[in-house]
Amino acid sequence: MIPLTLAEIAEITDAHLVGADPDVRVTGPVEFDSRRVAQGGLFVAFPGEKVDGHHYAGVAMAAGAVAVLGSRPVQGIPMLVVPDALTALGRLARAVRDRLPRLTVVGITGSSGKTTTKDLIAQLLAHLGEVVAPAGNFNNELGLPHTVLKATPDTRYLVLEMGARGVGHIRYLCDIARPDVGVVVNVGAAHLSEFGSVEVVATAKSELVTSLGPDGLAVLNADDPRVRAMAEVARSPVVLAGQAAEAAVRAEDVVLDERGRASYQLVVAGQRAAVRLGVAGRHQVGNTLLAAAVANSSGMAVPDVAAALSDLGHVSSRRMDVFDRADGVTVIDDSYNANPSSTAAALNALAEMGRSRRTIAVLGYMAELGEHERAGHADVGRLAAELGVDLLVVVGEPAAPIGDGAESVANWGGKSVLVIDQDAAVAVLRDELRPGDVVLCKGSRYRTWEVADALRESASASEPAGVEA
Repeated sequence: MIPLTLAEIAEITDAHLVGADPDVRVTGPVEFDSRRVAQGGLFVAFPGEKVDGHHYAGVAMAAGAVAVLGSRPVQGIPMLVVPDALTALGRLARAVRDRLPRLTVVGITGSSGKTTTKDLIAQLLAHLGEVVAPAGNFNNELGLPHTVLKATPDTRYLVLEMGARGVGHIRYLCDIARPDVGVVVNVGAAHLSEFGSVEVVATAKSELVTSLGPDGLAVLNADDPRVRAMAEVARSPVVLAGQAAEAAVRAEDVVLDERGRASYQLVVAGQRAAVRLGVAGRHQVGNTLLAAAVANSSGMAVPDVAAALSDLGHVSSRRMDVFDRADGVTVIDDSYNANPSSTAAALNALAEMGRSRRTIAVLGYMAELGEHERAGHADVGRLAAELGVDLLVVVGEPAAPIGDGAESVANWGGKSVLVIDQDAAVAVLRDELRPGDVVLCKGSRYRTWEVADALRESASASEPAGVEA
């Protein structure tokens, strides 16, 4: 964070100083986890039913914090007391962003793939200047301001993921971060229990586009009709990226190798350059095109963009993480989270990688689908069968409609097995796996990653570990 005195922070957050010297400066990071506090930092204490950050104020001070921002005084601790620490954190982040005029802020949203796209954009922009971007998906009203506060005067690009569980959430995040560039990856069936319909999801995601001023830039997925339609509400210039003919940044001659990695011709303003991706899945073509559009608009030449795209790898874990076991089994660990859209993309990647091999999908429950829950799971199962998945292992009774959907597909030659938990899924795989199989593990934060980890560990217990793709 940029150095600020406690008096300045108090003015920004409307805080009351208690036992604190107003002239003391915060020169270190702002953290809400006392284990991450560093010398000169500020600790933010959030109240909670199970864990109350105020109880760790002394620990934070011992670790080097100069003060604590919280909602009540703590005896013997220099405090900035505010009515609501989360609101205060957002105000502080907005003030820091306003004091960094050279900073370019890139916001990314979408129903699926936004974390991967964020990681791709950050890696490309690192060729142009210092980048701050969170690992994982710090994309809510806590994670986003926490990331903004990591920016310093040396930061050239701040790359932020923006999530939402309702209309107005992205608008709030944009009020804090004031993005210069807004990237919309897609609109799909995610968090429908909160949104109610895909149309409302589109409205919420469009808040990133409408937050951009005339000097901003909206980078939109040309291959998603709901995203492409957001160009109509944009006040800023728009760049369409995708495989559609009207895309200004597009891919032509897309070919996938045996590992599901795409090669294509990147086409921008009449210039062409060859790209060979190191990440798996046809859907990565669209993600990398969005990243290419951001990098090119920031001044990166087309040949340099293509070369950099070919060098990109994974940053956030359990997102199309492909590894090979010594016995010839390939595992796709895409288990971090799941919704119908992201699961469809993963299943297509499984089918492409397993064109001449036996394919197995281990699928867990997809949360937050509301009244669309049964239909969403059944649709995924039908797709798995239509793609010819040989074995479908459905983890947990709530996910059972996946198997029902698969079995409703006439002439499907595969089989579906419903198991009670992850251990049971591992037991099925132990009996079923054959050398050369391709296995996908995916679920909605439903510990499906335990299956992927068991597959990794069982291969390395007595043999050399597999090679990371």
